[in-house]
Amino acid sequence: MSAVPHPAQGIAHQNQDCPPERSFAPLLTAGVPGKRFLLAGVACPLLLLSACKPVGPNYNRPGYTAPPAYKETGATSVVPPPNPQGGAWQPANPSDGMLKGKWWEIYQDPRLNQFEERVDSTNVQLRQAMETYLAAQDQVRSVRANLYPTLSAGPSISRERASANRPLASSSGSSAYGDFVIAGQASWEPDFWGRIRRSIEQAHANAQATAADAANVALTLHAEMATDYFALRGLDSQIKLLTSTVSDLQHQLDLTQRRFSGGVATAVDVAQAQTQLETVRAQLVDLGVTRAQYEHAIGTIANYNLSSFSIPPSPLDLALPNIPTGVPSQLLERRPDIAESERLAAAANAQIGIAVSAFYPTITLSGTGGFESTNPGTWIQGPSSLWSLGAQATELLFDAGQRHALTAQARHTYDAQADGYRNAVFQAFNDVEDQLSSLRILEQESNVEQRAVDAAHHSFNLSNARYKGGVTSYLEVLTAEQTLLQDQVTAIDIESRQFSASVSLVRALGGGWDVTQLP
Repeated sequence: MSAVPHPAQGIAHQNQDCPPERSFAPLLTAGVPGKRFLLAGVACPLLLLSACKPVGPNYNRPGYTAPPAYKETGATSVVPPPNPQGGAWQPANPSDGMLKGKWWEIYQDPRLNQFEERVDSTNVQLRQAMETYLAAQDQVRSVRANLYPTLSAGPSISRERASANRPLASSSGSSAYGDFVIAGQASWEPDFWGRIRRSIEQAHANAQATAADAANVALTLHAEMATDYFALRGLDSQIKLLTSTVSDLQHQLDLTQRRFSGGVATAVDVAQAQTQLETVRAQLVDLGVTRAQYEHAIGTIANYNLSSFSIPPSPLDLALPNIPTGVPSQLLERRPDIAESERLAAAANAQIGIAVSAFYPTITLSGTGGFESTNPGTWIQGPSSLWSLGAQATELLFDAGQRHALTAQARHTYDAQADGYRNAVFQAFNDVEDQLSSLRILEQESNVEQRAVDAAHHSFNLSNARYKGGVTSYLEVLTAEQTLLQDQVTAIDIESRQFSASVSLVRALGGGWDVTQLP
């Protein structure tokens, strides 16, 4: 980026196509005597405006080189990109090999689809983000209006009486008179140095940043909805398991009581069976607290009336879907938070040009035209016409270094935003790698845990048969049953975590969004 210009070192160095000392000199006349000069006075600034380039550095996206492939691709539910043709990856395309639109439909759950559909239309947090974006759009239009002249017009009617004792008063003249005026005024500040154009760039980039922020809010809400929903269904799976276990333990208690009545079992066996039954019942009741919290969270995100909202029990029996990751370079185009950081960097770059433009003269063209008369009968007539044209140029000569400080501040702000963009990219790759590793490790853990469940189930069946045959005490059955229940609950928890990690991976990849959706 170019250095801060010094007023005494030729400001035209920033824009050699438009030397300031010669470009606006013909406009510095107090009046224009003829139509030829009038046309020249209007056409000259227009030509100069089209020829001058905005001062300050043009924006280039902060550099970042993405790795050719992700480190973690071991889970079977993760679909890596196809091998590149010719031994090299193609340039990133946001639409290739990635989720699109309503990404939650890959889970093939109608109830989840219903909840997700309500988020875009009813969630107040998302509506707030959209209103912020619409306000930023209005700001773009407001700034763009500065490119054009301001026009005003209006009549003025007054009746005045001058003092008869005023200096140089005439005894023969009337001291009372009317003044009828209808006139229009025009004022225009030509954008010679690009201050307004840079302001438009800044407002436009800020509007795009708010649009990306709204997309990020939507992605976060949809991901949170899916995560809470699968967590609730995981609890339903645990509730189903514990309910079945309570039924089995009740049968075990009945059997132990019959054996105690027959003198085969002891009172200790009955007490142990009763203790195990009530313990599992307490666990079953406790799950209701967490389930209610997830139900409330889902209802809040989808903006339901919580007093009448409920979700029927539905154990988690879905298949984990395949998720395409695409190539790492696509992540720069798919994450709305990265796009927001990049647009904020662009806005900060435009601010440098705005600050640099303060070193150049401010030029204003103005004009007035209309009619004025002391008599309403001669108000709108040729002799009553009036007009004036003028131009003014102002150059700030001394400000104690304020403009230099503001320009330096703008450059440092841009550097900070550029680093913020790079940090957003770093964090995005970290998020993706975390979720890929989570899915890979959880898949391995799920396979091991399933073998543990099978072994615990076999051990319980053997112990139960030995107990019924009078070979062993109930303590052996109780131990085997506790181990089996713990392994089954752990297996369900791992499955719920797999679905949560898959949703987090979708979120880390940007969901179904890409930068082509920026306005």
